[in-house]
Amino acid sequence: MKRTKSQIMILLAALFLSGAAIAGGDHPAGHGHVEHESAIGKSGSAGSVNRTITVSMTDNMRFTPSNISVKQRETVRFIIKNNGQVKHELSLGTQKELLEHLELMKKFPDMEHDEPNKVTLVPGQQGEIIWQFTKAGIVNFACLMPGHYEAGMKGTIKVGKK
Repeated sequence: MKRTKSQIMILLAALFLSGAAIAGGDHPAGHGHVEHESAIGKSGSAGSVNRTITVSMTDNMRFTPSNISVKQRETVRFIIKNNGQVKHELSLGTQKELLEHLELMKKFPDMEHDEPNKVTLVPGQQGEIIWQFTKAGIVNFACLMPGHYEAGMKGTIKVGKK
């Protein structure tokens, strides 16, 4: 069945709206989102940042660091740098959310993101995510560009009880 561009856009919107909840708040792109806490926390505000962590993405399909520890209720500013020669992204989520989004990215590899828990960067670009970790447990992150996750471009954030 052949689909028009508008049908694909409607399908994508429906998938995003019916999928896992995306946390809200203000993020660096300046768009406001309805305040909402997800399974991994919520978007944080610049005035609430407790610390900054720099994460490097490279073409060896790795994040540095790939294992991070934070405390429950801590708000972290992630400075993400693409030090590679190809486009990379960092997406925060549960393992289930990331795998679902990975399948969507395989179908629509040029998909643009406007969620506070994701940043996509071209080579040499830098971006940020400000995130509040509201629940203890594990938060996953990954690059979901086709082939990158499968090559090992993923990591974990251990959220310890406060």
